[in-house]
Amino acid sequence: MAAHPKNVGILAMDIYFPPTCVQQEALEAHDGASKGKYTIGLGQDCMAFCSEVEDVISMSLTVVTSLLGKFKIDPKQIGRLEVGSETVIDKSKSIKTFLMQIFEESGNTDIEGVDSTNACYGGTAALFNCANWVESTSWDGRYGLVVCTDSAVYAEGPARPTGGAAAIAMLIGPDAPIVFESKFRASHMSHAYDFYKPNLASEYPVVDGKLSQTCYLMALDSCYKRFCEKFEKLEGRPFSISDSDYFVFHSPYNKLVQKSFGRLYFNDFLRNPSFVDEVARGTLAPFASLSGDESYQSRDLEKANQQAAKQIYNVKVQPTTLIPKQVGNMYTASLYAAFASLLHNKHSSLAGKRVVMFSYGSGLTATMFSFRLQECQHPFSLSNIVAVMNVSDKLKQRIEVPPEKFVQTLKIMEHRYGAKDFVTSKDCSLLPPGTYYLTEVDSMYRRFYAKTSDHTNTPKPDNNLHANGGGKLPVLEILGFLFYGLRLNHVT
Repeated sequence: MAAHPKNVGILAMDIYFPPTCVQQEALEAHDGASKGKYTIGLGQDCMAFCSEVEDVISMSLTVVTSLLGKFKIDPKQIGRLEVGSETVIDKSKSIKTFLMQIFEESGNTDIEGVDSTNACYGGTAALFNCANWVESTSWDGRYGLVVCTDSAVYAEGPARPTGGAAAIAMLIGPDAPIVFESKFRASHMSHAYDFYKPNLASEYPVVDGKLSQTCYLMALDSCYKRFCEKFEKLEGRPFSISDSDYFVFHSPYNKLVQKSFGRLYFNDFLRNPSFVDEVARGTLAPFASLSGDESYQSRDLEKANQQAAKQIYNVKVQPTTLIPKQVGNMYTASLYAAFASLLHNKHSSLAGKRVVMFSYGSGLTATMFSFRLQECQHPFSLSNIVAVMNVSDKLKQRIEVPPEKFVQTLKIMEHRYGAKDFVTSKDCSLLPPGTYYLTEVDSMYRRFYAKTSDHTNTPKPDNNLHANGGGKLPVLEILGFLFYGLRLNHVT
């Protein structure tokens, strides 16, 4: 029997997002939206999307093999594998079963866990399941592995620029550099139709944008209140924003993250005005008498919150926003991509710091929890995690494509969703070495994947770099892709 584990948390992380992306500014122009609607209004810079050869399974295979290889983890050392995703590939067969191919090769079929699904919250449920297993009497001494994977796509309209795609893998075990402070965990669960996917013939959700934002902020208020109560009961003193070094939010779009932190600041003001500075007290005082419902609908309060919290936001939240602003909404991976951004930006000064996390999934489920960070020995050191994730290079090496190709890709994916008996282009020229890709779906709906060589010299982007660091695709390649897509639309 393994010794009782201590300091259970995240030992290692890796992230993968597709190399194809579209600039939000270009998408604004293509959609005929007012300038700044996506970049300023939503707070987004760029959006990643899967090409016809990538999906949540291929991204999961890629990120898991990458993490195991880079951290030199024997697949036999994994005892539990949990996947969080809301992207439905099959109503019965879990994504986890596809990943078992990696472990079967090593003779390891003794791995517990399946998929967790509830909008963007599934990754957090998977993480808690693995952490709880390690802390339980069922733990056999092996690692847990969590995968968050999603491709967020929307029908044409105002929600489309809030898409994105990514997969994140996290290794769970004792003596971790990223330790759960489980005693402070607080949740809010209720019933709402703010975002849901009732049409199983389509990837696209039904979205009530206004209700979704209200539900998010309401759940945030509820979780923060309970989090503060638990902290005060256990620590014997009140909790305020000053008690955490950083705050990480689930990020459908960055503007909501700004609103959310402002909302926490307003909560601190209502609980005890001395928790905020004198100038902020004057800014927020006129809104103190608003009811809860009134406060969610008040644009003036929203602006006042962000103004009052701006300087603190820049310190405690802004370092977490890099990947979500550049990649977009990654659903289950969104919160952990934001956390990866914090590690990337601040890893050299994070030892001893507390990080509060807020996870939200429509429908609705939400939890606020916290990590305490500590420096550990190689390979599970914060600096090595950052080196393995290699966020800067992954962002720089992406290929910026025109909005027309993005739209055409989504049309192809619409035809392919739930389809059978087709072969993809198998064009992996843009994919990094070691990336898995979809090759075909046979007449029995079985999906097949291949892997690019770990040493393949994939074509490099040209030197005409843009804000996201990617190069533009050659015109002939774009025309070829469009022709291929039109042919598919005619044939399939």
